[in-house]
Amino acid sequence: MQYFDTHAHIGLICEDPIEQLIVIQEARQVSVTRLVSICNSLHDFVKIYDNLKSAENVYHAVGVSPSEVQNPGKDWVRTIEQSVRLPRVVAIGEIGLDYYRRFGDKKSQIELFITQLDLAAKLDLPVIIHNRDAGKDVLEILKDRLPPKGGVLHCYSEDAEYAKRALNLNIFFSFAGNLTYRNAKNLHETIGVLPLDRILIESESPFMVPADYRGKRNMPKYLPTTARFLGEMLEIDDAELAAVLWDNACRFFGLPA
Repeated sequence: MQYFDTHAHIGLICEDPIEQLIVIQEARQVSVTRLVSICNSLHDFVKIYDNLKSAENVYHAVGVSPSEVQNPGKDWVRTIEQSVRLPRVVAIGEIGLDYYRRFGDKKSQIELFITQLDLAAKLDLPVIIHNRDAGKDVLEILKDRLPPKGGVLHCYSEDAEYAKRALNLNIFFSFAGNLTYRNAKNLHETIGVLPLDRILIESESPFMVPADYRGKRNMPKYLPTTARFLGEMLEIDDAELAAVLWDNACRFFGLPA
């Protein structure tokens, strides 16, 4: 049995390169044998990538998040185009819209999002999508701009009706530790309407720690707790669910299972 953490901010868990590799090793000890490292910003992508270069089970996404809309960096498009040539870079992300924090203005966020969706289409890569309080705009944009390789709504936070609409697109739905919270009724209802082959799980570490670890900084090694909770909801054996989630993640990122 093995798990694929599809979204982890290793650079935000710790800055020391040795400690980052320890985080990866601790995850492997509990069968989290692959993960995707999400860069905190385009400015530090190369640093995190170099820190984790020896960890061959770590894959990478590169992109400009909405939090960086006011300072994406000089020649940021060219930087992404060069970065995707590196080994084990498998997606553009995370990208999207965040109206909760009000990073810049909506127009600037939307322009940044659309530019990167088009870039992902050009580079033939899937996208990892951030959505916070911007669901309507995210879905409307994706209807016209989702790249052929599709996308994942990471750390899904909308409701079941939203998921039904998004299912018409080449979209996966990724759930983090907040799925385990008792008050996350919207997520629990969403699980009930999704086909199993469109579900992924993620740690979203160091955020969204599962309920069993409340008060601690989230880590990839806690991912199996979210998987077990999901299995109980679906009434599926842990090993069977792990195999399905693994295959889903490999298919989404274009990796061999």
